Amino acid sequence: MQELARLLNEMCEKQIIANYALFGAVAQMRYTEPVATLDADVLVAVEGEARFDVLGPISEFCSLRGYHPKGEAIEVGAWPVQFILVFSQLTKEAMEKAETADFEGVPLRVVRAVHLAVMALSVGRAKISSASWLYLTPGV
Repeated sequence: MQELARLLNEMCEKQIIANYALFGAVAQMRYTEPVATLDADVLVAVEGEARFDVLGPISEFCSLRGYHPKGEAIEVGAWPVQFILVFSQLTKEAMEKAETADFEGVPLRVVRAVHLAVMALSVGRAKISSASWLYLTPGV
């Protein structure tokens, strides 16, 4: 995960992406017990001219650094990573209000637990930990 954190931070520095936040099952593990997952999901915001292949610059940047596509993901170290454009007001807010975690000295933005839970509910996702509900229950 440290390798992914470095890559994402470099993408921001080089203005390949405007912002990012880890979300999905990997992010959920920050707040709850480990869950089975096959990949890491990253919300991204990009700026600049509109283009058909909006994720193209991300793919090109990764390729130049030795990270290549694997199915619908880009393999970064041991993780297949899916880059997903913010697609709703909820995902935009989740990315903007993400916490910054420390992975062995490297900052990594991670969607907050409350946003993860609401995002899971908004798409009817059954794979949400009962511990996630603690973050949604006032006074707990």
